[in-house]
Amino acid sequence: MKIAVIGQSLFGQEVYCHLRKEGYEVVGVFTVPDKNGKADPLGLEAEKDGVPVFKFPRWREKGQALPDVVAKYQALGAELNVLPFCSQFIPMEVINAPRHGSIIYHPSLLPRHRGASAINWTLIHGDKKGGFTVFWADDGLDTGDLLLQRECEILPDDTVSTLYNRFLFPEGIKGMVQAVRLIAEGRAPRVPQPEEGATYEGIQKKETAKINWEQPAEAIHNWIRGNDKVPGAWTEACGQKLTFFNSTLNTAGLVPEGEALPIPGAHRPGVVTKAGLILFGNDDRMLLVKNIQLEDGKMIPASHFFRGEDSSALELTEAELVTMEGVRSAWKRILPNVLEVEDSTDFFKSGAASVDVVRLVEEVKELCDGVELENEDVYMATTFKDFIQLLVRKLRGDDKESECIIDYVEKTVNKLTLRMPHQLFIGGTFVDAEGAKTYETINPTDGSVICQVSLAQVSDVDKAVAAAKDAFENGLWGKISARDRGRLLYRLADLMEQHQEELATIEALDAGAVYTLALKTHVGMSIQTFRYFAGWCDKIQGSTIPINQARPNRNLTLTRKEPIGVCGIVIPWNYPLMMLSWKTRACLAAGNTVVIKPAQVTPLTALKFAELTLKAGIPKGVINILPGSGSLVGQRLSDHPDVRKIGFTGSTEVGKHIMKSCALSNVKKVSLELGGKSPLIIFADCDLSKAVQMGMSSVFFNKGENCIAAGRLFVEDSIHDQFVQKVVEEVKKMKIGNPLDRDTNHGPQNHQAHLRKLIEYCQRGVKEGATLVCGGNQVPRPGFFFEPTVFTDVEDHMFIAKEESFGPVMVISRFADGDMDTVLSRANATEFGLASGVFTRDIGKALYVSDKLEAGTVFINTYNKTDVAAPFGGFKQSGFGKDLGEAALNEYLRVKTVTFEY
Repeated sequence: MKIAVIGQSLFGQEVYCHLRKEGYEVVGVFTVPDKNGKADPLGLEAEKDGVPVFKFPRWREKGQALPDVVAKYQALGAELNVLPFCSQFIPMEVINAPRHGSIIYHPSLLPRHRGASAINWTLIHGDKKGGFTVFWADDGLDTGDLLLQRECEILPDDTVSTLYNRFLFPEGIKGMVQAVRLIAEGRAPRVPQPEEGATYEGIQKKETAKINWEQPAEAIHNWIRGNDKVPGAWTEACGQKLTFFNSTLNTAGLVPEGEALPIPGAHRPGVVTKAGLILFGNDDRMLLVKNIQLEDGKMIPASHFFRGEDSSALELTEAELVTMEGVRSAWKRILPNVLEVEDSTDFFKSGAASVDVVRLVEEVKELCDGVELENEDVYMATTFKDFIQLLVRKLRGDDKESECIIDYVEKTVNKLTLRMPHQLFIGGTFVDAEGAKTYETINPTDGSVICQVSLAQVSDVDKAVAAAKDAFENGLWGKISARDRGRLLYRLADLMEQHQEELATIEALDAGAVYTLALKTHVGMSIQTFRYFAGWCDKIQGSTIPINQARPNRNLTLTRKEPIGVCGIVIPWNYPLMMLSWKTRACLAAGNTVVIKPAQVTPLTALKFAELTLKAGIPKGVINILPGSGSLVGQRLSDHPDVRKIGFTGSTEVGKHIMKSCALSNVKKVSLELGGKSPLIIFADCDLSKAVQMGMSSVFFNKGENCIAAGRLFVEDSIHDQFVQKVVEEVKKMKIGNPLDRDTNHGPQNHQAHLRKLIEYCQRGVKEGATLVCGGNQVPRPGFFFEPTVFTDVEDHMFIAKEESFGPVMVISRFADGDMDTVLSRANATEFGLASGVFTRDIGKALYVSDKLEAGTVFINTYNKTDVAAPFGGFKQSGFGKDLGEAALNEYLRVKTVTFEY
């Protein structure tokens, strides 16, 4: 079938290319004349292929077809005219000439929105469904019989550009090719257009795009987005014409606080805020505009409206001057009618169109090794000088928008001046909680107040989730490559290492962590964790799967591993920074965004971490941190419909409640690391000295505030007394004191309520008949210090044999010599299964016991030896899901199956 393609633009070019790929003979291309020395893409492509190209300025004059034009067309012998996008009036002598007639693409669901500017009117009217039509041309205006239609959902913040790029362009190309295929096969329908529901609106022009303020906010939003980018919805304010772009009704968490912008005719003045310009409809609802074009054509962020001109032009280095000349050459190639590209040369006033924006961005990315540049940046910096300044700032990482004012609490501790943020961290900014609510965070070493910390409220959770959702759906985080994401996480790890002494000191101050342990474990393992998962970012892969073929066709099935979206992370107080790192790093490596709730009693390292994310260049909104109560913040995260995953470490009781909330809200994905009562079995054939050393560590490491602490030691009868004697001797050597002292072994418990719980725990052990060998009391000094404690003669029915102390309490039970199966039965007689351990020189016995122990981790002749590469997580009521290792990534990914037939 011989085809004539009549039209223009990239869309016309793509339809032409696809038709040729399908094997159709294109006998001629009719397009518009060159503009400012630039040929249309459709004509350029056809000329490369040697297809005849015609560029008639017009096809008719005074309503009559031009005979010579019609003659040139008829000489080609076309059997079908394909009009993908055509701005010219084509006479009926041409439309009806081919054997199969003519088909036209129209970007609406006809008969709705006939005429020009159909995409604009689809949005202006707030249609929930949009799409395109391929129809048979007749002598009416978009009234011909329907051949095929495809529809799509209109998203709340769609603009002409996003709707076109997401659906109308790619699917429209496929639709045109499918229509031609149906015609060639003789199966193309002709369905008369109904007149019911038909609408016709005229072409949108700048003079008709003025905003009518006597409307609800949603109607104003639809008007703005329906005119974005062309012709641009405008109003008069501050003595000039302002054109608004990038509008949204997603104003959750926004507070209309800022400088008022009076707008004649508006229901209320606009408000210029950090987020942009807040506008109001006559229903008092808000909408947000993010960009404003001034009357002189300059585009600025709406948040900058009241700022003066930035006179601080950058002085370029020699290397940057070379880059500038490379960019100047790109401008010359794109703007052939401009003799010389000067500082004042305006990209758009020099004839550039939207297709040239895409070309410029891609050329500059290639020149500058993948610099983060978007189409929007070209609209924001239209002159060559402004564009170079913007580009150099990006290359230097000097984006002024990333600057953040931080209200620090300063303390001189450990020969350091600590500068600690104390506010909520939402959308890349430290802010007060709703109502300026605060609480005191306490130093467990002496019970003194460290500082006031912002106390997040439910409304703050909504703001943080909105920021995380926007960062996931619209921000740079989802647009940069996985390798660049990894590079940012490596940079964050480097910054944590540079600040490790400060972070460890804050852990000691806020959590009572012994400084030397905090330096090695709390902070050291956090750094290792981020480095390990930074390396995973570009190694998250799907697979191809052989499936049954539906002959004669063939199939290809593949899987994609995709991020989930917004994740909520709730972390405990025992390892504030390390638990944050364990939970957050796989989440970020997978490409998600996150709202973190640190434990209310230990918020300060999390907030210092937030500051480091800014320095690392993590995009705004990717990480949000909300100190506050579990009953408010944790509950709202569990209930929030926009949160798609919860990662929780804490008690089994709370874990069950979270799991229920996640199920009832939106069936969130959940991973839980819950309580433990980890058994440690010590056989008589062990290395006793090592068993004593590691047994001490298994209980007293980090003051016993350790999720995998050995909650119960089973010691074989023949070595029991000797083991207990050596343990007591070692306990007496432990130095209890200020966690910042380098020779301290045992610091204060985390907080006062926990101290009271430990006292009650030991009292109950004594009451039930266990032998208190040493400890069991609060240390008589300021702060929340508790003595390292050892119980013996603990029987299986006792409370301390079954329940976790989460403190420095060693619970020892005997077992008969050689009775391996009975001790295994006793060790497994618990609803918990987080960790376990065994000490023996007999490798067969070790492997047998490790096989039988019902726990997620089994240590053999060691304890507490976790590593970032090894999966970590529990069985039974100790939870499910893994932290650390490759397995942790799967907690924050979803698998999509894609099947092709070809």
